[in-house]
Amino acid sequence: MAKGRRGSLSCFLSRAGLAGALLILHSATFAVAGDAPGPVAAAPKAGAGVFDPDAPRAASELARRLLQGKADAFSFEAIAPDSGRDVFEIETVGGKVVIRGNSGVSMAMGLNWYLKHHCRCHVSLWGSQLKLPDELPVVDTKVRKVSWARYRYFLNYCCFGYSLSWFDWDQWQRLIDWMALNGVNMPLSVTGQEAVWQAVCKRLGMTDQQVRDFLAGPPYLPFQWMGCLDGWGGPLPDDWIGRHEALGKKILARQRQLGMTPVQQGFTGHVPAAMKQKYPKAKFHTIKWIEWQTHLLDPLDPLFARIADLWMQEQHKRFGTSHLYATDTFIEMTPPSGEPEYLANLSRAIYNGMARHDPKAVWVLQTWTFLNQRKFWTQPRIAAFLDAVPNEHMICLDLACEDKPQWSRTQAFCGKPWLWCNIQNYGNKIFLGGALGRIVTDLPAARANPLAKELAGLGFVNEGLDYNPIIFDLMYEMPWRDEPVALDAWVKGYATHRYGQANADAHAAWKLLLQTVYGGTNRTRSAISRKPTLGRLGVVSYDKRRLAEAWRHLLAASDVLGDVDTYQYDVVNVGRQVLVNHAGTLHGEIVKAWQAKDANALNEATGAFLRLISDVDDLLATREEFLLGRWLADARRWGKTDAERARMEWNARRVLTLWGEGPAIDDYASKDWSGLLNGFYRKGWEMYLSELAQSLKADRPFDRRQFNQRLRKWMADWSSDRHRYAKEPKGDSAKLARKLFDCYAKGLAPQGSPSDTE
Repeated sequence: MAKGRRGSLSCFLSRAGLAGALLILHSATFAVAGDAPGPVAAAPKAGAGVFDPDAPRAASELARRLLQGKADAFSFEAIAPDSGRDVFEIETVGGKVVIRGNSGVSMAMGLNWYLKHHCRCHVSLWGSQLKLPDELPVVDTKVRKVSWARYRYFLNYCCFGYSLSWFDWDQWQRLIDWMALNGVNMPLSVTGQEAVWQAVCKRLGMTDQQVRDFLAGPPYLPFQWMGCLDGWGGPLPDDWIGRHEALGKKILARQRQLGMTPVQQGFTGHVPAAMKQKYPKAKFHTIKWIEWQTHLLDPLDPLFARIADLWMQEQHKRFGTSHLYATDTFIEMTPPSGEPEYLANLSRAIYNGMARHDPKAVWVLQTWTFLNQRKFWTQPRIAAFLDAVPNEHMICLDLACEDKPQWSRTQAFCGKPWLWCNIQNYGNKIFLGGALGRIVTDLPAARANPLAKELAGLGFVNEGLDYNPIIFDLMYEMPWRDEPVALDAWVKGYATHRYGQANADAHAAWKLLLQTVYGGTNRTRSAISRKPTLGRLGVVSYDKRRLAEAWRHLLAASDVLGDVDTYQYDVVNVGRQVLVNHAGTLHGEIVKAWQAKDANALNEATGAFLRLISDVDDLLATREEFLLGRWLADARRWGKTDAERARMEWNARRVLTLWGEGPAIDDYASKDWSGLLNGFYRKGWEMYLSELAQSLKADRPFDRRQFNQRLRKWMADWSSDRHRYAKEPKGDSAKLARKLFDCYAKGLAPQGSPSDTE
């Protein structure tokens, strides 16, 4: 969430309350035809602990998409859940690898387990390595894994803005397959909600223009669904709503086919401003978020229930239901009243808005607001809000357990089922980091804590898809592990299957990475991708030299691993972090020269700093994951006219830089991306450092306020620029990384050179 953030599909069989409400999820339905009410077809069986006899077909299709011709070496069989728990088995039978499971997700998790831990392969969103051996490893002793976590949640609303704004079906299909391979059975699925709002608004008498004015631009839509803003970045292209309704249906159908139970949008009470004019007798509250104002219906006003009913009707008509609804009224806003009665009434109104139309409804609540607005959300207020909803009809997401868990201060959410979640990333910024140690210690400790007895699973609620694949691997293996995880050994194994073979230098590199960037949350802010300043930059909580040593070890493996896709990604991403850290050191030289009023030293330090930015840009240009041009091209393809394409590109540029009118959240979603570094951040630094030099030469104070005004205008103009940036990678990642290491080795202070091995 900008300026802050943002369990099982049935409960234990012995807990009759949740079991009765949630085990029926296998009977979920979804609409199959356009906007017409029409018939609704039965969805495939879904949900944790449910037996799906059709799952082998879904798993086989996934295997063919992933492994192509080698998929025939695998067969899939359906088995019953284990005491209501998801389960998979792996063994070799008659020369084939047989993967069994109770659902498509369980089977996909089993397939991924075999690929990683038996074949030394790795599938990730950040490089994949699928060099299967000619003869698949034999599994003589059957592997059987049962998940303790009934809910394995994925996605944050913000991710739909910072990563998924421009995804088409091909991109979504790959992401859904990755979810299944990692055992995700409870994804947030809100693509196409614009169609629901459009229909509801029209039924309430709003004009087409009022609807267009209400709906935000694509990367801002998820913030609108959380009630933070209206209209910013709009209007949407004329065919956006229809195309995304169709896309949303395809996403839901595939997720359900694989056995996932998607979490859909519920009505929060947030309504268009036009409602105030159309219904002047209704009671509205004005809500403020950063620089935007939105409108919230009072929960006791009859219009609240009416709109909630319309919302659910239109939601179900288009997308059916899996009975799980995400509804966040005050994600980062202060409620209009702190009276417990008001908070209880609001909570009850939101839940009743779901339950009147769907008695099986379960409210999935992001509890970020309890952390973000901690002074407001005292325990009595939290209790009033949560206790208004039956325990079996709410699931709480504890969004930042790796850093700031809330379950232990909220009486474990007053007895509600809850999920231990890892937010990992804010704004989809790029950094090396992640709390591997907290995951393997704090999560098991919570499971063992009597206070946390309603812990029902875990989730990744990252604001973007992030750039640290190792964190996702560990997090999504934890639901299938009851034994303690020896982190050193696990990371060594990760390096082996990540690159397809054991390598001493790769292992040494990852040992150092565990001891530095992955020794804590370490959400390091880039010293480059930010507004220019003389303030201190590049501060990290680990030894920069040891991280540089990890890069040296990784580069020493390039002769052996240089052609491996996963290795190429890692050698670029580790190198990016090392060089960005070094930029902080070079920036310190600029500050010293300025303070000493040494014009020559300032000129020299400026040159070194700007050259480093360009060098990092060149390194990132070798990988598609770090290309501004790809993000912008993906945005443009959703426009049919030149004006629509320009508007989509403006949205894509703006959300990365100024975000709003500002300046409160400028650069909140900043990126170390090729094209963005040279084309945006370097130019800002050039302007700033040039004016510093001029003021030093003229012996006059530097006017920061006037500079900021000029810089801000330039930044705003850049949002509307149409310059094309490369959308295809170029260059050899390993070779360029080695060249840059040699260039900067002295300043990085690593020992030896990349060709030296221990």
